[in-house]
Parts: sequence; C-alpha cells; structure tokens
Amino acid sequence: MSTRDTLRLRSVDFVRAGRQILTDINLTVRAGEHWALIGPNGAGKSTILSMCGAQQHPTRGTVHVLGHQLGRVEIRKLRESIGHVNPRHPLRTALSVRQAVLTGATGTTELMARWNPDKDLLARADELITTLGLDALDGATWPTMSQGERGRTLIARALITDPQLLLLDEPSTGLDVAAREQLLETVDRLHHSKPELATILVTHHLEELPETTTHAMLIKHGTVLAAGRAEDVLTTELVTESFQHPIQIEHQDGRWLARARRTSVMA
Repeated sequence: MSTRDTLRLRSVDFVRAGRQILTDINLTVRAGEHWALIGPNGAGKSTILSMCGAQQHPTRGTVHVLGHQLGRVEIRKLRESIGHVNPRHPLRTALSVRQAVLTGATGTTELMARWNPDKDLLARADELITTLGLDALDGATWPTMSQGERGRTLIARALITDPQLLLLDEPSTGLDVAAREQLLETVDRLHHSKPELATILVTHHLEELPETTTHAMLIKHGTVLAAGRAEDVLTTELVTESFQHPIQIEHQDGRWLARARRTSVMA
C-alpha cells in the first residue's frame, strides 16, 4: 500500500443474511482526494462507507484504512483517525455546540461522565466552532439548532481529533436549499484549508456535490460501474446506466446538475 494511499479496497464482497450486497469492489483513495460515492437507493453505497470507516468487515477481499488492514488492527484505535459525519446522529440531550463537538474526542454520542477535556482540546473545539461559522450560536443547544447548524456541528465534531480521513454520509439530508449551499461551502473551505485530508461523500443527488469533488464512483446493484476523475465518471451515459433512467448531466461553474431527459413528447 502506497504511503499516500489513505484507503484501499481490493476484491471486496459483502454478504448479509445470505444476500450478496457487494461484489468485487475495488477503490483506492489517496491523501488530498475528495471522492463521491453515487448510486440509487440500495446500490450499496452506505455499506462501502461502513467499511471505509472500519464499522464492518468484508466477507471476502481486503480493506486497508490508513495503512492498516481490517481484521489485523485494533479497531477502536483506528476509528480515532477517521472522522464520520452522519446527519442521523442520535443525540437527544440538550448539549451546547461546544459540548457536542467535544464528544468527537471520546467517540461517544453523549459527554462522558467525569471526563474533563484539557485546555488544548477546548481550544481546538473553539477553533473549529469559529472556522465552521458556529460561534454565533452561543446559548443554542442541540434540540433548538436547525438541521444546517447541526450538520456543521457534526463536521466540527468529526474534525476534533484531526483525522486523516473524513466520511460524509448524505450530509445534506433534511436541509433546505440555503442550508445545503452553506454546508457545501463549508466542505469546500475545509478541503482548501486541509490539503492532505481525504474525504468520501455518499449521496444520490449530484446537486449535493461540493465544487472541490475530485473523484467519483458510480455504483450499480452492488458493483462498480465506473470510478475515476469526477468529470470522466459523472457523464450522462454513465449516470443514466447507474440509475437505469435517462438523466441529463451538466457541469457548470464547478457544480453538477442532473435532470430527467425527455424520452417522448406528448401529443
């Protein structure tokens, strides 16, 4: 595995309850690359992401994350170097922004009892809060925050340990168009400010891709349809095949647009 390879999946199969979910998945993500995993619902995107995050092991094949092979490494320690943003984060307690961000240091949903972060960690949390534009939320708590504010808080939480790999699992879920654009601008700023950070974003909406997306993988029925530079993969022909529906793809001002192609004209 190359020293610049952040992640490598080779000949990965995954079977659940006798059903083949993934077949022969191959993926290499290098430092500084920003990947999008795209495909219809049920294609296997989240399962691939779970392996990238050391949450699941392959049935067959190998997965190397940050130079360590799953099955031959202490998983808990490895996960400390992986940031994971999930908009379905199950926090229910009225934590402040700062408290929610600090839970990323312990990898827990709630603040750990009798745990006292040191001054360096507190300063790191405050730096991230400022960087992600959350410093104006003084006094806000998780239940009162908007979905967009929660999304940016979860990114700060994922970055608290200064990870080498950041996973974003449909981060625009539940956002209105303004909040979505704010989140994508945040991701773009993050990519520019941390050039060695590798990221993988899962979505099935091309409009949710940040401008700094460098690579893409299209998934179809648990297999890789295409993978490589984003502009080579996110084409009308390949996206149409992945979703099995005629979809016109346009790339304008760094962003992708997708719309259904008319196959006939009504009389």
